[in-house]
This record gives sequence, C-alpha cells and structure tokens, in this order.
Amino acid sequence: MLTISRLVDDPALGLRVVTPELTDALDAEIHWLHTTELADPSPYVRSGELVLTNGLWQSQVSLDRFVAAVARAGAAGLVFGLTAQTPELPEDLVALCLSHGLPLVELCIGVPFAALTRAAAAIQNEVLQAELTATVHRGDALATALSRGSGAAGVLEILRGETELPLLVVDRKGRRLASIGCEPTDEQVRLAAAALNRTPPPLEVDLLGTGPAALYLIEGAMGEIDAGLYCLEPSATLSAADQEALAQAARFLSLEVTKQQAVHAIEARFAAELLEMILSGPRSSAEVIRRLRAYGVPPDRPLAVLVSAPVPAAGATAQPDDIAHAVGAFFAAHGIPAFTAAGSRDVVSICLWERSPEDLTRFARDLSTETTRRSPVPRTVIGIGDITPAPGLRDALVRAREVCQVLRAQPSPDIATFADIATFRMLLGLLDTQVRQRFSDQILTPIRDHDTRSHTDLEHTLRTFLAHDGQWAVTATALHVHVNTLRNRITRITDLTGRNVNRLEDTIDLYLALTAESLESPIQPTNPTT
Repeated sequence: MLTISRLVDDPALGLRVVTPELTDALDAEIHWLHTTELADPSPYVRSGELVLTNGLWQSQVSLDRFVAAVARAGAAGLVFGLTAQTPELPEDLVALCLSHGLPLVELCIGVPFAALTRAAAAIQNEVLQAELTATVHRGDALATALSRGSGAAGVLEILRGETELPLLVVDRKGRRLASIGCEPTDEQVRLAAAALNRTPPPLEVDLLGTGPAALYLIEGAMGEIDAGLYCLEPSATLSAADQEALAQAARFLSLEVTKQQAVHAIEARFAAELLEMILSGPRSSAEVIRRLRAYGVPPDRPLAVLVSAPVPAAGATAQPDDIAHAVGAFFAAHGIPAFTAAGSRDVVSICLWERSPEDLTRFARDLSTETTRRSPVPRTVIGIGDITPAPGLRDALVRAREVCQVLRAQPSPDIATFADIATFRMLLGLLDTQVRQRFSDQILTPIRDHDTRSHTDLEHTLRTFLAHDGQWAVTATALHVHVNTLRNRITRITDLTGRNVNRLEDTIDLYLALTAESLESPIQPTNPTT
C-alpha cells in the first residue's frame, strides 16, 4: 500500500524523514497526495492525504496555525519542499509537527512535487495489480475447493492461508456449516442465526463475549439471505485486503449454499416418497426396506419411531424446520442410524433401536431437552412409537404422530407413548385417511349442503355447541342468539343427520365426525436429515 515509508525508500525522490519518532504514522496508508499553499487548507484536505507544500503561505499565517489546520483535516503527513528562497526547514516546524503527531518529510531542492505524484501513482498501480492478482488466484482456489466437494470448510481453509482471522459460517436455521480459528458455543451460533433472520440483517453482531463480529451475507438461489460468513473481529479492525477476501469468499459460499439447497430438495422428495410408502401399508414394504437401507437404517433389525414437534411461546409461531437439524444432530452425536424428515407440522425419525422400551423413553426425554436447548422454541414434544420390525412401521408412525398431536395441545408432559395417552384420537388415527373422510362426509355433508343452499351456519353452531359441552345457555351466549333460536338450529341438525344430541351415541357420532377430518394428513416432509 502507499505509505510515507515507501515514498522515502525511493532514492530518486530525495526525501528525508525529519520525525522518525512517528514510526506508526510513517507506515500508515496514504489515500493520495494534496499540494497546497493556502493559509488554511483544512476545508480541502481529505483525511489520510499527504500534504505537499513549499511554504509560500508563511507571509500570511504563522507556522503553528498552518500545522494545526493540516492536523485538523486528518492529513497523513506533511512534505515540505525546499526552494532557493527557503533552503532550510522553517524554525520550530519540526517541534510543531511532533506536537500534533504529524509526520514531517523534507523534499530536497530541485525535485518537483510531480515526481512524488508519479511515484505514488506507480505504487498505487502496483498495489492494485497485486490485489487483482490475489483476487484471481483466490477465486481459482475457491472454485477448485468447491468443485472438489470441500464445501464451506474448504472455503475457510483457503482464507486461513491468507489471514489468521477467526471465521464462522452459519445458516438461517441455526446450523454451523463451518468454522476455523474459533469454537463457537451453541448460544453464539443461535445469535448468529437470529441476526440473519432480522430485516435488514445487521453489518455487525455481538456474539456474547467476542465483541462485534463482522457479517458478510450469503445469498441462496432465490436471492434471499440463507447464511452468513462471520469474522469474529470488528469491521473497523479489518484491512481492505481482509474485507475484499471475505466478501469474495461470501460470494463463492453462495454457490455452496445453492448446491446444498438443491441437494436438500432432492432428499426431501425421496423422504416424501418413503413416508408415503410407509403409510400406504404392506403393498410397498419391499420398497420401504430398500429405501431405509439407502438411508443407512438396517430394515431387518428392530426400529423405533419418534415424532417431534416444536411448541412455540404464546403468540409466536414455530415450524418443524426450527428443530429438524437439532433432532438429526442428536441421533448423529449418539451414533444411531436414523432417517429424519421435517414435515408440515412435525419431525419424523425412524431409527435402529435394539435396547428396551424404557431406554427409548429415556432417550426421547434427552432428545426433547437437547432439541429445545439448541432451538429457538421453549418446548419440544415427542410422541414415542412402538419398537417394531419394518412391516410394523405404519402403525407405529400413526400412533406416534397422534401422541405428538395430543402432547402439543397440553402443558405437560413433553414425551409420551400410545399407552400413556390413550384417547379416541388414537383410535381414529389408526384408521385409513379415506375411511375417516368417508365417515365424516356421511354425517356432515347434509349440514354443509343446507348451509350452502340456505346461507345458514349450522356447522358452526354444532361445533360451538359441542365445544361448550352441550350447555344450551352458554352456547347461545357464545353465538349471540336466543336459546330458542339455538334449539331450532339443533333440531334442524337432527332432521338433517338423523343424530339427536340428547342421545349419547348420536352426540359421539357428531363429535367424531368433526374430529376425524381435523386429524393430520400423512406427513409431507420438506427437509430430511440422515
């Protein structure tokens, strides 16, 4: 870079440093040169410029006022050119420059300022060429690393060859994709991911104890911010070369993120097919066995099904993706072969399990605790399916999902088996989706047809009546109608369905019809992890 020391090192310029005490300032970067003979050049001198002068201003202003003005402008230093009229430096100039921390350089008689400008331009051109060459070489190295499958870790290794900066790559879902020169905690990774989800993302993030960390955004295929390259140093401490290297690396990491998104999309499609095969029953058992083996799960040994779901704080929302990575990482950390897929409302895991059901319950409890700790949700519930061979996966999956749905609606417990929470929902869950739908349609279709033809709201009336345990006065108040109006509506429902709410078995039919179609459909996974 262009510095006073580099200019002084050129013997053709005839420069002499008069203030060698200011070593750091002599090696600081100069933005450019500024020639002036104004009595007060401060309005025109930019910070970091090296001021060149012959001292023609001495008849207009004192030395101390001129030096103070140059220092006030933030100049990088002062070059005083000697002339026939001023063959020596003015008295007191050296002391004044030292008092302001302003490097002073003497230019011998006969060397024009233009020579300094040409030398500075040559140095700048050399610096730019070196930066361009470094950028090209770095780009080649980054492209090679990605083409060889080194991923984000390979990108950071290349940067490590140029700088000792601590670096971290995190995606929006809280996954640490790579790190070098640092060992971030789970909380730091969570904070890094949270910053990426802010609009707009910040330029620096405080990651608990490390101080401000510079953030370089990584875009995915759709132009959205999908990850971030963090340098665990403040931006102000980074050199221009460091900043350029980090920005270039972030652009290449965008390619890696886009590739990973494509891989995840393919994996999600295969995961969706696998779960559909499991839910379809015995007719797909051969293909289920083949697919499980492809995911590293041995289908000829005992398997367990765990269904996890995030429970958000009051007033907040949560998606299965919020916990999917933590669930998959927990299985991997315990060395348990598992297929894990995030669906629209929960995360399904099918794993090898050759221990006791009691051990599976303890494992699920630890999984719930660890997933909650590593995820942005206050609670994770887990439905535990039976330990079964591959042909029994459908029933185990359906039961585990229904247990998970019940747990999500209750304040406790966080984990349970089918035997722990045996309700009518479990029995409905064991039925085929089409069977449940036909049952609901048979009872509810007459009500819905009447509502459509007559612009009434009998279905809503029935739901409200059952939700208030058949209490006439309470239901009428909730619907804002007279109790006689409510009785007329219920009578009409009886006429349409043949079910009388005054008979227990008929009330059960109506309630089950409404509940059966509210049960979740087969899982549509979006983000599998093996």
